[in-house]
Amino acid sequence: MIKILFICHGNICRSPMAEFVLRDMVQKQGLGDQFHIASAATSSEETGNPVHPGTTRKLRELGISTAGKYAVQMAKKDYKNYDHIIAMETRNIRNIHRIIGADPEHKVQRLLDFSDSPRDIADPWYTGNFERTYDDVREGCEALLTYILERDGGRMGKR
Repeated sequence: MIKILFICHGNICRSPMAEFVLRDMVQKQGLGDQFHIASAATSSEETGNPVHPGTTRKLRELGISTAGKYAVQMAKKDYKNYDHIIAMETRNIRNIHRIIGADPEHKVQRLLDFSDSPRDIADPWYTGNFERTYDDVREGCEALLTYILERDGGRMGKR
């Protein structure tokens, strides 16, 4: 099983969007039972809060539910428990390292580092642009899934 943890600052906008978008992608490819996908925050500011209404609304338009998701904070033990720790922006990576310490297995990367256009994903909490965030998240999730299937496909038993 491939274990992925998406990370952003509060775990109410970008990281849950990535969690549910990738989960939808793997389900549609018949690979849902081969992945464990979750998301968390580097801060405790939003802990216990539901997914932001802008993210919920955008994903609902696509037939993707965010029901039951509440913000949680990343813990040091997550480093051991996940194969990939995927940040939405460079600042998240700095904060992830404050939580986990070193990254000897090189598990921590930005989502769009897997794409042909590496960059941060702007925070829609500030921009209000959930459409743009979705486009970036989808681009990153497609690239991440391609990377994982090429690298770990044999381990999963399916491509």
